[in-house]
Amino acid sequence: MRIWLDVLLVYLLLPIDLIPDFIPVVGYADDAIIVALLLRFATRHAGAAALDRHWPGTPQGLQALRSITGLA
Repeated sequence: MRIWLDVLLVYLLLPIDLIPDFIPVVGYADDAIIVALLLRFATRHAGAAALDRHWPGTPQGLQALRSITGLA
């Protein structure tokens, strides 16, 4: 699991994207979609209990993340 998160970090740091960022809207949309999919995969893989234990944010933020990832 950690490997996928490391790959995401490297992808976001590299200047090369699937769709270049200078293209309006779509350029940043590919990054947002990849981040959302990987976060969904990671939270579903870790499970709700692990998410509850390690969540550093507010309860409202946790509830928002749960609803986005389908762990509600």
